[in-house]
Amino acid sequence: MQLPDKKFVPVMITPFNLKAKVDLDAVSRLVDFYLAAGVKGFFANCLSSEMYSISEDERLDLTRHIVRYVKGRAPIVATGSFGLTIEDKADFTQRIYDTGIDAVILITGHYANVDDDDDVLMRNFDRMLKLTGDIPLGLYECPAPYKRILSAPVFEKLVATNRFVYHKDTSIELEQVKAKLAIAKNDPNLEFYDAHTPNAMHSLQMGARGMSSISGNFYPEILVWMCNNASNPDKQEEVKWLQAELSAVDPAIHVAYPMSAKYFLRKRGLPVRTISRAHALELTPQQKQTLDEIYDRFTGWCDKLDITPVNVEELMKPLIHLDPPI
Repeated sequence: MQLPDKKFVPVMITPFNLKAKVDLDAVSRLVDFYLAAGVKGFFANCLSSEMYSISEDERLDLTRHIVRYVKGRAPIVATGSFGLTIEDKADFTQRIYDTGIDAVILITGHYANVDDDDDVLMRNFDRMLKLTGDIPLGLYECPAPYKRILSAPVFEKLVATNRFVYHKDTSIELEQVKAKLAIAKNDPNLEFYDAHTPNAMHSLQMGARGMSSISGNFYPEILVWMCNNASNPDKQEEVKWLQAELSAVDPAIHVAYPMSAKYFLRKRGLPVRTISRAHALELTPQQKQTLDEIYDRFTGWCDKLDITPVNVEELMKPLIHLDPPI
């Protein structure tokens, strides 16, 4: 039986060096890691990338480096809606698109204030679309600066413009996800991704193109397996079991994120330092213990589902380790 192609698209973290500058060499190793895990796309310059804590030039340099290193092996999207005015946002959208990405993501909360109604949102989106020519665009209901969830009617109007090829949804409520998926199905060029790991099984079975959640910065192999098997009738017992496991640990991995992800990746052997510009506090001993326990559960998931974790040691052979392990 031919199952529909589903994608896991990680929201990439940004490694920093000891001077808290972007570590592009570690970014390359992360790309290798994600690809080895089976991901089918990348979301660069996103909230997980600490996009609000890096400069405009760093956003562009980081995205450009990822494009050059990936070399067309997978599509790449990146956030472009930065600037004080709509004109500023359109200008940065063009600049980041020129790095070679496949589509520019617009944060819904960048196009209306928290107390503005949807008419304001639509007017600003209309101006944005007119200023960005034929650049392929995407939508993301990012939690920052505040989470602007698109209602089904607003989402339908935006989809009807035929400008959007990507949507990252954070509705959380499955009925809202279902309503928007019904609209997304009317546009074959629009790819719908759920950001909420506890929704994974249901969203994928309802027709989402894939998942794009922070859990992929801990165990991307597991999310790839879920995308590949959520609709497989022969794997439903395992799918339901895994979904329960992922939902159980999901609240814990959000604590102190993205430091939690950097700790976890470092534990897996990647050269990612526990340095963050967005989260200044060190992880507490209890937080580390919780992540260690989740790591043990992750290895158990792999054993039960016959998943081979990425061999990070083999992947890192060309790299000289400058720091001792955790």
